[in-house]
Amino acid sequence: MSTVADTSILTRRQGASARLSDFFWRNPGILLLLMLTPPLLWLGVIYLGSLFALLLQSFFSIDDFSGLINYEFTFATYRQLLIPSNFDIIIRTVTMAVLVTLASATIAFPIAYYAARFAKGKWKVIFYLGVMLPLWSSYLVKIYAWKLILAKEGIITWAFGKLHLLWLLDAWLALPVVGGSSLSISYTGTFIVFIYVWMPFMILPIQASLERVPGNLIEASADLGGNPAQTFRHVLFPLALPGIIAGSIFTFSLTLGDYIIPQIIGSSRLFIGQAVYAQQGTAGNIPLAAAFSVVPIVIMGLYLWMAKRKGAFDAL
Repeated sequence: MSTVADTSILTRRQGASARLSDFFWRNPGILLLLMLTPPLLWLGVIYLGSLFALLLQSFFSIDDFSGLINYEFTFATYRQLLIPSNFDIIIRTVTMAVLVTLASATIAFPIAYYAARFAKGKWKVIFYLGVMLPLWSSYLVKIYAWKLILAKEGIITWAFGKLHLLWLLDAWLALPVVGGSSLSISYTGTFIVFIYVWMPFMILPIQASLERVPGNLIEASADLGGNPAQTFRHVLFPLALPGIIAGSIFTFSLTLGDYIIPQIIGSSRLFIGQAVYAQQGTAGNIPLAAAFSVVPIVIMGLYLWMAKRKGAFDAL
């Protein structure tokens, strides 16, 4: 009996790698510490460190005479954000982000509902391919493709011409805020491309949230006399709301910080991302660029806090 007991105990293995493996097996806490150290260093030094440096730069100012950075603590740079030209940039960007988020949710919900409730087998595979395929192509290629589609000589103008509706397109482009010389040089074009690019980030969280809604709840609503509108308002929408908010985190934040789409498709009026690029690169006003960068961080911090309270992270 003692012989069996002795052989059931592992003998100490020879070799450096074997002894090191045995050491980590006996001390799992040390192994966990070594595994977590590289990502924690990256998060702490590279990510949080850069954010702290950015925040610190925003409390400096530019000397109007020499153009050099004045390394004295001041709120003067943040006060510059409140002047009409800079404040208009913030309002314009936030308004576009809100509109893109609302439109994306409106378009994405029926698509996600069909995928969650009706798509089975190969149709669900086709759904995922259709949603994910645009994400596999180059970001810039998609934007320049839309530049051609929305141009005055593009396919949309051609289609309106074939339908004898050019007067309608011209009337829309003549509007003072949303219009322009063509769709590719207007807020309307910027709005369309934002929706197209960020749509997958809205569809997938809503679809995941709708799949968690038990079908018997919808059937129970119908049994109790609820019409489709009442079922949607009182049952389906509240249960899918965390997924909608989760998708809005992506669409809202990505629109808030993007500068390439407004740079290629849109008017000459700046968004926050373009303002940061212009102040940091062309103007050399790094403190003002940092202050502009802090604005979406603060907005998204408040938005994420509200989303967490609504349980949106459970649908991510």
